[in-house]
Amino acid sequence: MWARLADLPLVVEGYDSRRLEAAPAHGQERGTDLLRLYGAGEEGLGEDITTYLPKGSAAPPLPLAGEWTLGSFCDHLAGLDQWTKAPEWDLARNWRNWGYESAALDLALRQGGEPLHDVVERTPRPVRFVNSFGLGDPPAFATLKRRQDHYPGLRFKLDAEATWSPELLAEVAGTGAVDTIDFKGQYGLEVKEPDALVPLYERVVELFPDAILEDPHDLPGIAEVLAPHADRVSYDAPIRSVEDLGSVPIPARIVNVKPTRIGSIRTLLELYAHCDANGIRMYGGGMGELGVARGQIELLASLFHPDTPNDVAPTPYNDEDPPDGLPPSPLEPLAATSGFRRE
Repeated sequence: MWARLADLPLVVEGYDSRRLEAAPAHGQERGTDLLRLYGAGEEGLGEDITTYLPKGSAAPPLPLAGEWTLGSFCDHLAGLDQWTKAPEWDLARNWRNWGYESAALDLALRQGGEPLHDVVERTPRPVRFVNSFGLGDPPAFATLKRRQDHYPGLRFKLDAEATWSPELLAEVAGTGAVDTIDFKGQYGLEVKEPDALVPLYERVVELFPDAILEDPHDLPGIAEVLAPHADRVSYDAPIRSVEDLGSVPIPARIVNVKPTRIGSIRTLLELYAHCDANGIRMYGGGMGELGVARGQIELLASLFHPDTPNDVAPTPYNDEDPPDGLPPSPLEPLAATSGFRRE
């Protein structure tokens, strides 16, 4: 797939960006930069995810103009310093690089009059999605209940905390609407109540017998709890390439593939191909996209893993109170007639 994309001709005459912002939700500020590459009468769009970055992290001017192939453009981009100063988190380099590469892919395809699915020879299919969030601090079942009342068919991915009480867990499990429990155990975050962690895992595997168990902690006692459930243990935070699949504590049988974290079209396609060839299930994940990038990851999900609980719900589902009239799951693919985007 990469060979076919890498050979696409690409003309870049210039680029610009503008800020996208949304109201804070779940205690987080939300903002990204919409990137626009243009040339030969077309424009390609991508998104630089800046939600987690400190202020003052704007990209410097980059020499992107020229006649390229998509492959040579991506090679050129990899040799540029895209930062005025080193980012606080090295992973942010991947986030920004993905913004430029996805815009270049969109532009190359639009200049050639081709949609992504034709070039990679895959058919877009309806995308099953979940809505992902935490239950607040202090955690409250009402956070989930409000959304379920508003959208009765909505399914969820929830961030579990050691502070969840047995009563709260039972209420959440009673909805029957949770597809994924995310322990956030691979981010190096402080555990507020370490002694409550193993009991949390014990209750979760019992109360959510079919849920994906994402990013478990690599701490004493937890591997023993998860051993009988290894086929539904998933990894997200550690996965940036094929090589990372072999470095996780429990062999990866299902993974959360986040294009923005991976940061490279070529590396992403290698990961898709490896997982397909080795029977590793995949689902997609987002990272606070507010514009075109959300549709791009929804399109990728429709091509490579449409039937799993993808964390790619349309952006308004991530508002503090989602508005009326949002599309239900499964999401129609609606691939554009050319380029790398949904209509």
